[in-house]
Amino acid sequence: MTASAATRRRITAAFADAGVTGQLHAADIDTGTALGVGSDTLVPTASVHKLCLVTTLYRQASLGLVDPTRPVDIPAAGRAPGATGLSAMRDAARLSLRDLASLAVAVSDNTAADLLWDALGLDTVNATMTGLGLTRTHAVQTMRELLATVREDAHGEPAALTDPAVVARLRALDPTRTNRSTPREITALLAAVWRDEVCPGEYGEELRALLGLQAWSHRLAAGFPFDDVRVSGKTGSLPTLRNEAGVVEYPDGGRYAVAVFTRAASTDVTLPAADAAIGAAARIAVDALRA
Repeated sequence: MTASAATRRRITAAFADAGVTGQLHAADIDTGTALGVGSDTLVPTASVHKLCLVTTLYRQASLGLVDPTRPVDIPAAGRAPGATGLSAMRDAARLSLRDLASLAVAVSDNTAADLLWDALGLDTVNATMTGLGLTRTHAVQTMRELLATVREDAHGEPAALTDPAVVARLRALDPTRTNRSTPREITALLAAVWRDEVCPGEYGEELRALLGLQAWSHRLAAGFPFDDVRVSGKTGSLPTLRNEAGVVEYPDGGRYAVAVFTRAASTDVTLPAADAAIGAAARIAVDALRA
């Protein structure tokens, strides 16, 4: 068995031990060396697609097409569902586009993301991804629209989302009917950001800093519990679905883009083993690349 085959087997075993199926792609940002499991599988991105959204904002800004400091008035009514950020707040507010981007990444704020979708447009985000060569990365709906399909498919009964039969028919989990990409394309996007190919100079620096703001450390970052290793990432969650993509940076200069997409057999909302499997699989992949 080759070293790469043994690594893929260990990654698959880490997923199986946690009760999930998974796809992964990991790449050395500087050398291009990569490995994966199901790297070209089309997957529903959920909130990982916010990476595409904020990347588009900064690319548009670098081209002089958008002012990221432009303020947006945010009424109290009509916000997307969510437990964080503006989605959980009750009063009117005013924030810049780039501060909305910070909320969309740091706490996966659905309302902040939707305000960016409204400002930029789905077509602009999709055209940006295509222009970067990511032809299988495509958005068909905002967060409010995506979550509306979940409510409709569950007939407005949140408790129904514990029923495997209901979950199986969710459009939000069907990559042909929702926002989608592949693990390989998501790592290509992250590598392009870190190589200054998306928006060079100050905009690139600000985008990378923004992508390091995520508050959640129980998935990808859990695989790299070191003070001198920096993990920047974006999670995505839906019933049975747990994703994360990000960049792992070592003090010796090593930089690795990793994307992990999983589906659990259980419909339980809390599955620590499934969350931890993302970090475990990513660590196996990065260790192999560093070796």
